[in-house]
Amino acid sequence: MITGASEGLGVAIARAYVEAGADVLMCARDPQRLEAARLEVLELAQPDQRVLANPADVSDPADVDRLMAQAFQQFPQVHVLVNNAGVYGPLGPIESVDWSLWLRAVEINLYGSVLMARAVIPHFKRNRYGKIVQLSGGGATNPLPRMTAYAASKAAVVRFAESLAVELEGFGIDVNAIAPGPLKTRMMDELLAAGPETVGPVFYEKMERIAVAGGTPLELGAQLAVFLAAAESDGITGRLLSAVWDSWSSLPDRRAALQPTDVYTLRRIVPADRGFDWDKS
Repeated sequence: MITGASEGLGVAIARAYVEAGADVLMCARDPQRLEAARLEVLELAQPDQRVLANPADVSDPADVDRLMAQAFQQFPQVHVLVNNAGVYGPLGPIESVDWSLWLRAVEINLYGSVLMARAVIPHFKRNRYGKIVQLSGGGATNPLPRMTAYAASKAAVVRFAESLAVELEGFGIDVNAIAPGPLKTRMMDELLAAGPETVGPVFYEKMERIAVAGGTPLELGAQLAVFLAAAESDGITGRLLSAVWDSWSSLPDRRAALQPTDVYTLRRIVPADRGFDWDKS
């Protein structure tokens, strides 16, 4: 199951899953865009593969319940949930942005992920197996002034994934987050359209350079999403992995060393981490 699958990275992940041999259920709010994306992905499917699409708003509990009921009718076994649906939300200084839009961004980015996870976890627990892949991004690890709804919700999503991974220990369910890199998608177009006065000149110029260069290939994030859904990543859980910078393909060989550490997680930096002895009495 892939949310936010009507365009951009969501479609790229659906394509990658189908190419890896999976059946997929694609979800997004816009029925027309979603069906167009489904037909695009269907062209890659083998005759015995299923590519289905169900429109839904993942931030609406009733919609999520309906979506999951349909999913379990169509697929007796669901093994993977990819929470890709997300928005930037309102851009600009916090005191001037539309508060309802700020809340709406948190509803989609954070609440949508939580609602989808809540709905699928009982199924995963019964089967003693499952994969939850959460899309995060730079907003989780760096301050993003004038994009506070996005930054706050994406950081919360990572901590939710880390906490859920611990909560689900012993059930064979892995929960991880992906930072796919800056993508040249509709969301970046929206950011550039807002202009430097809204998002800040330094950040705008950085995004403009990335856009001109083409952005991070969508395929990188999609490949990592396939890896985190595959059996080879079993037991790798509670991590935030960068599709661009982290050597994630080698993690199966480093699983034993990785497991007891806080590598690839969000943690507080203390003075000793930077060579200061400020906390010594």
